[in-house]
Amino acid sequence: MSALKKAIAAAASTLVLANATAQEIDHVTLSPDITVRRMIIKNPAAKGTVLLLHGFPETVLTWRYLARDLGRDYEVHAFDWPGYGQSSRPSADKFGYAPRDYAQVVRTYIEQAGIDRTRLVIYATDIGGLPPLLAALEQPDIAKKIIVGDFAPLDRPQYMSDRLRSLKAPASAEAIRDAINQNRDEIIENTFRRGLDASEQFIVAADFKADMLAGWTHGSVSTGDAFYHYYSHFTRDQQYFEANLARLKTPVQVVWGEKDIYIDKKMGEEFADRSGKPFVLLPKLGHYPHLQAPQQASREIRAAFD
Repeated sequence: MSALKKAIAAAASTLVLANATAQEIDHVTLSPDITVRRMIIKNPAAKGTVLLLHGFPETVLTWRYLARDLGRDYEVHAFDWPGYGQSSRPSADKFGYAPRDYAQVVRTYIEQAGIDRTRLVIYATDIGGLPPLLAALEQPDIAKKIIVGDFAPLDRPQYMSDRLRSLKAPASAEAIRDAINQNRDEIIENTFRRGLDASEQFIVAADFKADMLAGWTHGSVSTGDAFYHYYSHFTRDQQYFEANLARLKTPVQVVWGEKDIYIDKKMGEEFADRSGKPFVLLPKLGHYPHLQAPQQASREIRAAFD
């Protein structure tokens, strides 16, 4: 590209970015027991709205760079799930931390934020994947499109890593919870790089790691505990979802990292086949495509508005 073309492109980018406000982080109360930390980028010329839903052990900061890119054209929302980051940690008798509980969080957030569902794309990964799909069973118009990937919508333990299978099994779940909490630092340091060749690994920003560490014990329920509670109800909610797949009318796209070692791509392939939804395999990417290749995630989201 010539120097003149580069200058024109840079100027155009600056003009588009000028439409969007800076990333704002605040807290929003959704119910007497739930307040979530959220990140939002507003754009007065927004072509639509994007809601980003993170996985384990992430926080809202996982979306910073992707959100900035999308914020050039869209309004962008993201929040910490209850039990993660700086969001609420009610006791398990007040909030179940199950996929269906998180589904209610999604519905309440969209309503309270005043988001136009006809112009909304949801991008969700890992534990964030099943909740919006459960919400869509009850509210098919919850979004223009939902993009989900690298998660476990079906009760297929054979497609999951040993630790996730053990967390799913009641007999071994408590021991796995203890191990997760005891190995917090190692999990945050190494979870994102496992299964990837050295050339495919990516940098996890130091302040993002610090945010995950600080949020882990923010309150009486740790992030490891929240993950455990999610899995204690996981089989029930997976089986409910599968039994009601015919009710899933919301447009959905399934994306999957080819090198995901936590949840095999066969899970995504079967879900896409059973539900009649398109499936996209992402070559050389692992369990966290939005961190490993944010530009790819941006393209998938932007295409959903077409």
